[in-house]
Amino acid sequence: MAEAQESKSRTQVLADRAAALLFYVAVAAAAVTVTVWALLGQADSALTRSVTVLIIACPHALGLAIPLVTSISTSKSARSGILVKDRLALERMRDVDAVLFDKTGTLTKAQHAVAGVVAVDGDDNALVALAAAAEAESEHPLARAIVAEAHDRGVAVPVATEFRSLTGRGVQTRVAGESVAVGGPALLRERDLRPPAGLTESIQKWEQRGAAVLHVLRGDRVVGALALEDQVREESRTAVEALHRRGVKVAMITGDAKQVAEAVAEDLGIDEAFAEVLPEDKDTAVTELQQRGHTVAMVGDGVNDAPALARADVGIAIGAGTDVAIESAGIVLASDDPRAVVSVQRLSRSSYRKMVQNLWWAAGYNVAAIPLAAGVLAWAGFVLPMAVGAMLMSLSTIVVAINAQFLRRVDLRPDAVPAT
Repeated sequence: MAEAQESKSRTQVLADRAAALLFYVAVAAAAVTVTVWALLGQADSALTRSVTVLIIACPHALGLAIPLVTSISTSKSARSGILVKDRLALERMRDVDAVLFDKTGTLTKAQHAVAGVVAVDGDDNALVALAAAAEAESEHPLARAIVAEAHDRGVAVPVATEFRSLTGRGVQTRVAGESVAVGGPALLRERDLRPPAGLTESIQKWEQRGAAVLHVLRGDRVVGALALEDQVREESRTAVEALHRRGVKVAMITGDAKQVAEAVAEDLGIDEAFAEVLPEDKDTAVTELQQRGHTVAMVGDGVNDAPALARADVGIAIGAGTDVAIESAGIVLASDDPRAVVSVQRLSRSSYRKMVQNLWWAAGYNVAAIPLAAGVLAWAGFVLPMAVGAMLMSLSTIVVAINAQFLRRVDLRPDAVPAT
């Protein structure tokens, strides 16, 4: 928060220049006022009206127009789990028209789950129970996914003995006195086995989708197969839809095979997928989108994402990610919910709108008030009293402060995902 409040956006620089310009305008207007009225033979009025001009033109409101919005938006975003490290990054987010998500750990949970089961005898629950028995003592993520699937199905898992890990191939145990093994294609090749014809069609579909396929063996027979896939976050689908409603192109980048990327992209409705991208080449995808004329926000969490985060117009790091990714980003999400990207853009647009409104009011009221204070309507009998000038100056500051407070009403909850 300290870094964000100390950093200056382009709007803040504009406000500083406007405040400096207003100072010179005020001094010049006061000098012209006292000179003109003195030449008209009204020395007393000249002094009074020039002081009134200086009071009216005091740049308090203009000086507060941006810092107030900055302070409120930074604190509000922090309470909502959006940590703004660079104000310029937040300001640019309003213009972003393409968001590039890293797949693993951002759009997906980086946790595999059983996505398909097919048993030779048709009893899928029995097959899951047998596979879970074999994998019960394994620490492999795929093994934990199979055990979790058995638990979710509420099936009784038999006790396995003589557990043995087959490095790079699978596991082997004994269940009810019979040898049971679970493993991938390498296990079948080692034992010179082929899946039965009844499993072939399902296995081919799973492999085309990029799923990991594990075969279950009882003795020397393949009795079934399971497909395991990285779980897509349900929040990702909502985030993509919300970004599309806001006119933002959504892309995804991953080192996974093309069929895996295409399956995830199709499932989420993503516009473009960059697949089989080497870690050191991720930033080239950002460059490619920028060369097409897009203002790009990159969302990632890993060491490999750091160059792309730095290359993007706006880098957004997942808070659960690596320190390198967080250091390379201008905005950090405390959660791993991709819907927060929509909240960041809404905060950016709302903050910018408040800044512009405050600038127009703080500078604009002087256009009418300074001439009145100088006495341009004195010929019509209207002279702006000094006390009224002081009141107007204070009122302008109050209006700016109240308008900035309305920023607190912006809903940044991830489940809000507004359409505009």
